[in-house]
Amino acid sequence: MSNFSLIDQQHMQRALALAALGRYSTTPNPSVGCVIAHGEQVVGEGFHQRAGGPHAEVHALRMAGEQARGATAYVTLEPCSHYGRTPPCAKALVEANVARVVCAMVDPNPQVSGRGLKILSDAGIEVAAGLFEEQAKALNPAFIHRMQTGRPWVQLKVATSLDGKTALANGQSQWITSAEARRDVQAHRAQAGAILSTAKTVIDDNASLNVRRSELPENVLSALSWQPEAALRQPTRILIDSQCRLQSSQSIFQVSSDQSAGDVWLASGQAYPESQTFPDHVSVLEQLARSDKSGQSDTQHIDLAALMAHISAQNINHLWVEAGAGLAGAMLSQGYVDQLIVYMAPKLMGSDGRSLAELTGIASMDQTLNWQFDEVSMIGPDLKIVASPKQ
Repeated sequence: MSNFSLIDQQHMQRALALAALGRYSTTPNPSVGCVIAHGEQVVGEGFHQRAGGPHAEVHALRMAGEQARGATAYVTLEPCSHYGRTPPCAKALVEANVARVVCAMVDPNPQVSGRGLKILSDAGIEVAAGLFEEQAKALNPAFIHRMQTGRPWVQLKVATSLDGKTALANGQSQWITSAEARRDVQAHRAQAGAILSTAKTVIDDNASLNVRRSELPENVLSALSWQPEAALRQPTRILIDSQCRLQSSQSIFQVSSDQSAGDVWLASGQAYPESQTFPDHVSVLEQLARSDKSGQSDTQHIDLAALMAHISAQNINHLWVEAGAGLAGAMLSQGYVDQLIVYMAPKLMGSDGRSLAELTGIASMDQTLNWQFDEVSMIGPDLKIVASPKQ
């Protein structure tokens, strides 16, 4: 912080707070905030609201108008340098004749990292980076992860009893955890680019897997207060349906009057019968059957690697997984889970209950999957555990 003044720090903190307002609406773009100031006086501010719309710098420059000349712009992410659905923000800052640009972090995309700062520097604008970098990174973990690895950041959510069971032996699971925990799940869903589950989960729980404004926590509703209720973004819902069991009459395909439809993808290893028709917002993903040992197509199982590649190719940064022990075990054993979120209720459900994940073939302690606790907190009467693979 030695290179940055107290005024710099105050303005960047405001920019970070602005960026956070876009966490539930900007995907697949990152959440970005911008403040334009002359010393202590703020003349413009804004945040990126939704993909395809003006970036944070554009909102701030529009507010500042002619007062942007000679000012300092504080941005939570390096101004973009390329033409996409909007012109490059680095060029807009140059044209506005700002004198200095401070960004919290450089662009994590290795193909463009530093180019925005170079455009500014080449134009004679003073540039500095690294102010509250860790806080800026915490705003966009999924975007950063996909830029650096080429695959989405995956969170696997499970709700368990104290003895690690996710359902009774007869399959009953509603509700293991409290209403407070379920509201917290809604907050996670609202940030995700897509939600992955299975036909079995949808059928067993009559699940919709959508974001419902009426069930969102107050802090999320506050962050969404800037946009109309009808604009609530729905993540893409991806359902593994190897045996073509889903029917258009199920709740997940219905659209209520208070929300947008949101895309639904059906991943099946075989073609649906012609009699199985779905609404227009539903797409069927083909060519995803897993190959068996002889190289033949195994239509009863999905190739998770192919599915993950397809998800990433569609610019989905953040994949939230809600499913039973089968998919959970497959995702964990194949190394696709970047963060495990466990809601643990103070209940005992018995040894014949269903386990958290199907993990077989572990014969010694050195074969176990080792994780580290990143966060442990109380959500109502339940325990929330956030863990990541141990490095």
